[in-house]
Amino acid sequence: MQRTSGIAALVALTTLAAGVPAYGSERRPAREITAKVETPALYHDEAGGNADADDPAIWVNPANKARSLVIGTAKNGGLRVYDLTGREVQTIATPDGGRFNNVDLISGFKLGNQKVDLAVVTDRGLDKLRIYRITAAGLIDVTSADVPLLFSKDQAEVEEQATGYGLATYDRYAVVSRRHSTRLGIFRLEERHGKVTYRTSDTLDLPSSFRLPNGGTWSPCAEPGEGPQVEGMVVDAEAGVLYAAQEDVALWRIDLKGGTFGSIPRIVEKVKEYGVPATWDADAEECVLDSANDPGFGGRITADVEGTTLYATGKRDGYLIVSSQGDSTFYVYDRRTNRPVTLFAVTDGPRVDGVQHSDGAAATSVALPGYPKGLLVLHDGENTPDGGRTSTNFKFVDWRSLHITKI
Repeated sequence: MQRTSGIAALVALTTLAAGVPAYGSERRPAREITAKVETPALYHDEAGGNADADDPAIWVNPANKARSLVIGTAKNGGLRVYDLTGREVQTIATPDGGRFNNVDLISGFKLGNQKVDLAVVTDRGLDKLRIYRITAAGLIDVTSADVPLLFSKDQAEVEEQATGYGLATYDRYAVVSRRHSTRLGIFRLEERHGKVTYRTSDTLDLPSSFRLPNGGTWSPCAEPGEGPQVEGMVVDAEAGVLYAAQEDVALWRIDLKGGTFGSIPRIVEKVKEYGVPATWDADAEECVLDSANDPGFGGRITADVEGTTLYATGKRDGYLIVSSQGDSTFYVYDRRTNRPVTLFAVTDGPRVDGVQHSDGAAATSVALPGYPKGLLVLHDGENTPDGGRTSTNFKFVDWRSLHITKI
């Protein structure tokens, strides 16, 4: 079932979630914390295999928590698997033409006569999902050979690279966003002859144009032909809610009902640049904001709004963490109310450098060796020192360092 955003939806979609106030751009300084561990540098050049860290997921080993794993995408560099010390223990190459973007996990999936845990990956190069069985010894590819394209009609459309991008999983489903588009799709994972495939369950198009409080309309600036895409996503399965970060627009809250999207999406918080006029500069290949004419309708997150993850402390309690990529900070919201709780930045420490321009994030509240209150893993888009080469990696943060207090 496909759903598009009409005029009626356009009005409702600019309304914040019930009980969640609109926030201005003013805020207190971010709390500064440091990371405990970092993974080896990945280099986005030919010598480094064009590896570019992006999105992590945390697998808690139920039999031995000390052997838990962090799984991270590295785009053309495939997947990297790390232990809790940040040591790389496995590298998985992409298929020919592949580019791994986001990763998330499904637990207790029935495969043959066993219930197994899966790592699901968006391959934006091929417009497909790639699925791996997780074991303490590493990941095993269990993707069916004939998995369908996610969004493209044919290979010619795949080549245009408006392909599967962001990812969040729940139950037996994967929510996938489409690059350069406002489209979201839900895909049901299914076992077939000992492998895993999937089929489309539902689709939803978020808006690309918004009615402003002053009666005007606004569309976020983008390269001609491209729409305001979503990447960072997380599902709160207990609440039946998807949080989706539309990079240049807002963080959305979208109800889920089984394998379908529920009621009209609502905005949790807008980016600071919401409503600001901008023009595309073809020579610089970037948007130029007309900040002098900012109408003041934006929120606090500095675009892009990116990685989202949950730190659950009960069935409905806990926190939602969101990357404010443009200023390298992170907002923490109360899971029940979506009200802001704290704001933090990961700065340089004595052994590990800080986090800048973060894309993906993953959290667990499970006590792990060295992380008695849980672990937060963050993508670092500017790892240092880089030795003159562009370098990225993942930072491991001890949850205790956040010292959560009200803003």
